[in-house]
Amino acid sequence: MPSLSVAISHSPHILSPNSLARDTKTKKICQYRSFFLPLRSSIFRMGFVSCRGSKETSNTRIFTSVTDVLLDESAEKVQLPKGDTWSVHKFGGTCVASSERIKNVADIIVEDDSERKLVVVSAMSKVTDMMYDLIEKAQSRDDSYVSALDAVLEKHRSVALDLLDGDELGSFLSQLHDDISNLKAMLRAIYIAGHVTESFMDFVVGHGELWSAQMLSSVIRKKGMDSKWMDTREVLIVNPTGANQVDPDYLESEKRLEKWYHQNPSKIIIATGFIASTPQNIPTTLKRDGSDFSAAIMGALFRARQVTIWTDVDGVYSADPRKVSEAVVLQTLSYQEAWEMSYFGANVLHPRTIIPVMRYNIPIKIRNIFNLSSPGTKICHPMVNEEDGQSVESLVKGFATIDNLALVNVEGTGMAGVPGTAHAIFGAVKDVGANVIMISQASSEHSVCFAVPEKEVKAVAEALKSRFRQALDAGRLSQVAVIPDCSILAAVGQKMASTPGVSASLFNALAKANINVRAIAQGCSEYNITVVVKREDCIKALKAVHSRFYLSRTTIAMGIIGPGLIGSTLLEQLRDQAAVLKEEFNIDLRVMGIIGSRTMLLSDVGIELSSWRELQKEKGEVADLENFAQHVHRNHLIPNTVLVDCTADSIVASHYYDWLRKGIHVITPNKKANSGPLDQYLKLRALQRRSYTHYFYEATVGAGLPIISTLRGLLETGDKILRIEGIFSGTLSYIFNNFIGKRAFSEVVAEAKQAGYTEPDPRDDLSGTDVARKVIILARESGLRLELSDIPIENLVPEPLRASASAEEFMQKLPQFDQDMAKNQQDAEDAGEVLRYVGVVDVVNVKGVVELRRYKKDHPFAQLSGSDNIIAFTTTRYKNQPLIVRGPGAGAEVTAGGVFSDILQLASYLGAPS
Repeated sequence: MPSLSVAISHSPHILSPNSLARDTKTKKICQYRSFFLPLRSSIFRMGFVSCRGSKETSNTRIFTSVTDVLLDESAEKVQLPKGDTWSVHKFGGTCVASSERIKNVADIIVEDDSERKLVVVSAMSKVTDMMYDLIEKAQSRDDSYVSALDAVLEKHRSVALDLLDGDELGSFLSQLHDDISNLKAMLRAIYIAGHVTESFMDFVVGHGELWSAQMLSSVIRKKGMDSKWMDTREVLIVNPTGANQVDPDYLESEKRLEKWYHQNPSKIIIATGFIASTPQNIPTTLKRDGSDFSAAIMGALFRARQVTIWTDVDGVYSADPRKVSEAVVLQTLSYQEAWEMSYFGANVLHPRTIIPVMRYNIPIKIRNIFNLSSPGTKICHPMVNEEDGQSVESLVKGFATIDNLALVNVEGTGMAGVPGTAHAIFGAVKDVGANVIMISQASSEHSVCFAVPEKEVKAVAEALKSRFRQALDAGRLSQVAVIPDCSILAAVGQKMASTPGVSASLFNALAKANINVRAIAQGCSEYNITVVVKREDCIKALKAVHSRFYLSRTTIAMGIIGPGLIGSTLLEQLRDQAAVLKEEFNIDLRVMGIIGSRTMLLSDVGIELSSWRELQKEKGEVADLENFAQHVHRNHLIPNTVLVDCTADSIVASHYYDWLRKGIHVITPNKKANSGPLDQYLKLRALQRRSYTHYFYEATVGAGLPIISTLRGLLETGDKILRIEGIFSGTLSYIFNNFIGKRAFSEVVAEAKQAGYTEPDPRDDLSGTDVARKVIILARESGLRLELSDIPIENLVPEPLRASASAEEFMQKLPQFDQDMAKNQQDAEDAGEVLRYVGVVDVVNVKGVVELRRYKKDHPFAQLSGSDNIIAFTTTRYKNQPLIVRGPGAGAEVTAGGVFSDILQLASYLGAPS
């Protein structure tokens, strides 16, 4: 194959940009440096045209690094002033993405009142990606690299035309066209070779920074300010390491900076970010987040007063605002806190960016270029008595997450006390080039687990099994297990180290959100607590812990089952109180679904409660209780889920156990679960007690009255229940409160039905079964193990009418039996007593009863009016005078209110202020 000769003209920007002035006392010395570019097996002859036009050739080398030194022999040596007179600014690609944004950057620089300013700029937005794409296309022998390079040219040409004019425009466009011409020749060589070295790639991709720095410097000069631009490859010297990183050579860089400033003194310096040189003057880059790193290094070299990183967010957030909408901007962070948060994936800074400024205690400010009114976040050494205006949350400054991880667990009794086991484990991991994110080991040394990126876990597991094959076969190691689909959640805060209870609060919040923690790690410095959770639980966990430490809204996903009289009333109450709960109590109750017997309405963001009936007609689906529960619970953006059963359905009640087991809270006025078969009730309560899932049912007894909570309060404080007696039915309370004088019993029942106090079929009330269920619930709460069948019930429905075909038929025939009830009422009246239908829990004798009883007219039970309930607790403390709870015990409003109260109690347990 014949040799190929390519002539590459010199790129002006490789020279010191401020050395182009023509001066008779100035002479130019061009020093060439080279690096090797293997072009497959062929030998290519490349020509390099020097700045004076002389040509130096080489068979196997391309010269792409030139160091130009200007020596003004008569000028006095200009010393580089260091210290607080300098402020450093860094503007990322989005900040210089267009001509308007570059003008905005120039305005910010000019308005900065610092005596001296150094500004580090990135390439225009997307340009670095475009440059990498050029190389990839050329290396893949894709001819479209030519048109892609033209697009790069046009992008910068159009911006320059908008920004510059006169000699500044002509000079820049001349350089730009020369650069593009040289790049085209270089890319052609790559195209032919089908290969590129890292050094050559670094040289090509660094052009974006050179162009943006030149344009910004010209814009500032256009505003009448002195400004020079710096090709940082002439100043920053770094030593590449083996981990795709570089270590700055501060001593050499300081020497070169002194030399550069001696030749180019200026109070405003625009420096290229991202790019640097090796000690051999070979172009390189600072790798990931290189421009931030450039700014930090420059801040250290100049001993600047402050380094400001301009970006497109208001500062460092307490959590990713895309995942936690309530995340707040932190006013201050310590270097260590910023380091920890950035390591765990927070959008702060790369950890290495902090190192240079820490050496000289230089603060870093994160500011939003699009919101200058925001003060941003200051990263610095913590003050002795730091008052940052953020009280409780300063213990835990922020939370960060890393997704797509897997846990590897190496376990076995043969590991305990054996030196070198950990070395062997992590040596095997190193050999496959995997990155260990987190390590956790029990003090027993029985197991070691660690987290690695999921894409690397297969190679890690195979390497470990190979390395420990003999130990596995002999049983000294029991397993090398992989747990996929994991995420890391890290809580970061420097003050955690000196504050007891932070870990307890963290794990309590996770437990209340029903999050299972798979692994834990905490260093002795306590700057961070790291937990591993299932990937699907990550956002839920993040919201739960953030809510705990920042008092952000406690958000609960709700599903309403049974939008009948009670359910629809509850929805109205939720609608009316939603704004108040959000603004005053930080409680966000989102109804994600409503299901009736035939249709259900589902939403991913929350149903608009002012129009749920219309939405149900328009968008309602066929009711499916299992799918309904899955939909409400699967929203991982909301950490807590509750299903509210407003029915009286035993089939719905049979699902409670499964829901609670899945971490779904349950609230209900439905009595069927707690008064059903005893074994199912005990199983349900046992599950509730051993989990952090809540089951509230205050409204099952006494509607909105605090009956259950009063009973629990007595028991939990050590009181002993002797007897509970009460009028538990609002319907029967109304009937017997109005069954006076000469009124017929059937007349009073008809009146109660007309007023809506009874069930559609009054026999459901008169049978006493509903009261018996309440008696059973209270008996079981008191510790008695009774079945519903153990409760004798006096049925007020006449025997012949119990089989009536309809409620209408029953009501028509009821007057025929008024005489028997009238006799009972008259006998009570003659004795100075009244009739009351009561339920009794006799704890001493382990029994219960539901029956019609007579009470003296001065008894509290005789003083009732309307549909009020009354319950008397006789205990060892309240033996002579029972503790009485009295109030409305029937009606949709009070029952729904009782359910609403349980919902707010749940919110309080989950972290809302109480």
